[in-house]
Amino acid sequence: MGPIGNNKMPPRLTALLTVAARMHPRLCLMMFLQFMIWGIWAVTLGSYLGLTLEFSGAQIGAIYGTTAIASILSPLLIGWIADRYFPAQKIFGCLHLAGAAALYLASTLSTFNAFYAVLLVYALCYMPTLSLANTICFRVMTDTGSQFPRVRVFGTIGWIVAGLTVGVLGVETTRHPLQYAALVSLALSMYSLCLPSTPAAVQEGGFSWRGALGLDAITTVCQGPRLTVFVCSGLISIPLAFYYNFANLFLNEIGMEAAAAKMTLGQISEAIFMLFMPFMFRRAGVKAMLTIGMLAWVLRYGLFAWGAGGDVVAVLYLGIILHGVCYDFFFVTGQVYMDRAAPEHLRASMQSVMTLITYGLGMLIGAYVSGFIVDFYTALDGTRDWQSIWAVPAVFALLIVIAFVLLFHERDVENV
Repeated sequence: MGPIGNNKMPPRLTALLTVAARMHPRLCLMMFLQFMIWGIWAVTLGSYLGLTLEFSGAQIGAIYGTTAIASILSPLLIGWIADRYFPAQKIFGCLHLAGAAALYLASTLSTFNAFYAVLLVYALCYMPTLSLANTICFRVMTDTGSQFPRVRVFGTIGWIVAGLTVGVLGVETTRHPLQYAALVSLALSMYSLCLPSTPAAVQEGGFSWRGALGLDAITTVCQGPRLTVFVCSGLISIPLAFYYNFANLFLNEIGMEAAAAKMTLGQISEAIFMLFMPFMFRRAGVKAMLTIGMLAWVLRYGLFAWGAGGDVVAVLYLGIILHGVCYDFFFVTGQVYMDRAAPEHLRASMQSVMTLITYGLGMLIGAYVSGFIVDFYTALDGTRDWQSIWAVPAVFALLIVIAFVLLFHERDVENV
């Protein structure tokens, strides 16, 4: 294939590729800021809550669970609105503006009830923006399997920069990460004015409770092999919560210096593997990629349990580095697969359904289960049995892998 201006290329395709080339730098910066916000506050929040505010494991789990509750309550409605009424980038900007105010307010609070309530408000603003960011990308891309990973990798880079910044500044156990995240959220709300226009895909039709509740999208998702991917995505998010909620606290308690900065090794590996995804889509196929991604979770938690039982620092670093395979090969693959499977008028809604089942139901259950497990293996003197704690999600993830391999048949799907 020649350059974009080659006369052999259809004029319409030439125009589409030219537009895509102009859009991608803007999309890259959007992804960078989107995940930088989350990376600044989420990684170290457990340490701040546990070591500074002295919240219990159950309270920490409940606070992390606010993102899961928000993923259940808000993305479907927001996705439906973006599909039918308002440009996605405008909704995106308004949500980040409100989120900036909520994050700053949370940084001023020190009691559990108040902190929980405000962070829930923030989560209701932030979580829908994850699927909206995907929707903005997918609507202007001509080949999502190839183009999306190359844009999404900048979100990983944003998370890396966030972790390094917080680690280098030495503010992991302070309120400052919440304040820094508020500033970045404000910046992204302003930047949304520069994003490509993504008008509603459906221009006709009145209000429908069925559409607003996402029932059309859920019905579509629950057909054929999509159902297996949907259910396993939710189940694997339960052990995922153990890592997001307690890995930083675990590493700090066992004496790892600048744990947040070292955890960015996981995002570095995520960026590297993200660049290999277009090749993997063509060569390995959906089932292989999803299976490898879930097996990586089993291995990661096994390594953490091993490292917690003795002075074996290398296995802890390996467990962190596995994040690239864990996240890219399962979650990003699932997002691209669902976009390819979605009817045009349900693309935003189906991304919202994936957010609901992963960051919503799965992470909500995982938040409370992980908090309970941490408290269960915590002695009266506050000492935690991390080896037993990490063994629980390792076994659970292994069971999910077995179920997925048995139930998902690649011959039934069209490769993305």
